[in-house]
Amino acid sequence: MTSTSEPRTFRATAKVEANGRIIIAVPFDPAEAWGPRDRYHVSYMIDGRPGRSTFQRRDEAALLVLGPKSGHRPWISDGDEVDVSLQPEGPQTGALAADIVSALHADPAARRAFDSLATFYRKGWLTWIDSTKRRPEVRVERIAQMVELVKQGHKERPR
Repeated sequence: MTSTSEPRTFRATAKVEANGRIIIAVPFDPAEAWGPRDRYHVSYMIDGRPGRSTFQRRDEAALLVLGPKSGHRPWISDGDEVDVSLQPEGPQTGALAADIVSALHADPAARRAFDSLATFYRKGWLTWIDSTKRRPEVRVERIAQMVELVKQGHKERPR
């Protein structure tokens, strides 16, 4: 499995549903490209216009779904060919501090859960851990606590 946060580019046909949503089929397996996770938060460029979204799955296919309020509807019609570039958002596991990477790699369920979090939540956990620079023993405790809580489904750090 290759796991990188590099952008993936492709050309695809947009499908516009009756409710105004725009569906773009993703021609690669996100788990293979970026590692397995429950949800993929991505930033994208479609014909040079930026945005943010998550993938949805239908019949095992990864789909980029743009809601009617995404602002793309005026310039994308059903059947249009569009150029797409996708990249996972936020801090990716491979770019984190070595102690955090090590803890997440030791627990695949925690890593998958952490990677599935939205950027906002990942940054919150990292800020909480990094605020212990002068107390390394607390940092170790917080990393262990993050691994356990994220694995249990907690999105945010304890208050």
